[in-house]
Amino acid sequence: MAVALLLGGASFLMAVIWGGPLIRLLRHKRIGKQIRIDGPQSHQIKMGTPTMGGLMIVIPITLITLALNAVNLLSVAGLIQVPEADIVFRQRQIIGASILLPLIVMDGFAILGAVDDWEGIRGRPGVGLLARQKFLIQVLLAGAAAIVLYVTGTHHVRIPGVPLRLDLGLFFIPIAIFVIVGMSNAANFTDGLDGLAGIILATIFVGYGIIAYLQQQVYLLRFSFTVVGACLAFLWYNAHPAELFMGDTGSQALGAAIGAVALMTEQWPLLPVIAFIPVAETLSVMLQVAYFKLTRRLKGNGKRLFKMAPLHHHFELLGWSETQVVQRFWLIALVSGMVGIALALI
Repeated sequence: MAVALLLGGASFLMAVIWGGPLIRLLRHKRIGKQIRIDGPQSHQIKMGTPTMGGLMIVIPITLITLALNAVNLLSVAGLIQVPEADIVFRQRQIIGASILLPLIVMDGFAILGAVDDWEGIRGRPGVGLLARQKFLIQVLLAGAAAIVLYVTGTHHVRIPGVPLRLDLGLFFIPIAIFVIVGMSNAANFTDGLDGLAGIILATIFVGYGIIAYLQQQVYLLRFSFTVVGACLAFLWYNAHPAELFMGDTGSQALGAAIGAVALMTEQWPLLPVIAFIPVAETLSVMLQVAYFKLTRRLKGNGKRLFKMAPLHHHFELLGWSETQVVQRFWLIALVSGMVGIALALI
């Protein structure tokens, strides 16, 4: 835990230092956020704010994680020779290599998010990639990760109150795809207010980092807190009024990484609790669309269940200030995280 906390501090410093030059570069290249015309009018002043800020998070995490596990990864690759009798060291090699999975998932979705952000700025302003294109690539990336997890023996689930780990067999693969893709999009829906996604996702990683600590998954613990540090550094520039937006580059990457970490702890059934806010944001969008289509079919004109979706916009239009929404959602995220950790202990 001490090392994990220090890594969080290191990633915070690295990301904060890297953040200033990144903002200047994005402004120079005119990589600014396009704001929805049908969104809250108070958001129109944010037009042109630098986006793709997920680079500020992803790059330090990648560098620190690779540097931390360099010896283990090189030894597993056969570039460093170690005595075969050293079983403990060999186990550490394998564990160190396994941390590549959430890292590669994060980086893969970050690249996809960056392409989406770029298309939304230069290609198809305000739109980005077509939904079906993005979804297909997400499924392919998640599918590759799910197969790797299955082959390496991670295809179990832990249910609160059930003492035994349940083996899901091949059913694990579609479930894992659903978890990774679902969390990637849930994090994306959460990203809409200054400071909201960063603080919520950091809180979720703290929750799963503690669960990894309780399971003695040291490398997963360190990865989680490295992400936490980088997310907190991002909040330095994303606090209201934001100088930098995360964009799909960050939200898709961090959401997918949460899904991968949850699967590796085998505590993914707790995601609706620990990741309550992103899940609620996603459900609000699904319910909004379903209710609109249903009422249009029955009554001829569609009605909306919420004033606007995702959910944070609904509360804005009810009269909550942007900072009130962020702070109150964070309080809910803290409580749900504590409840989730408690359930993991049962």
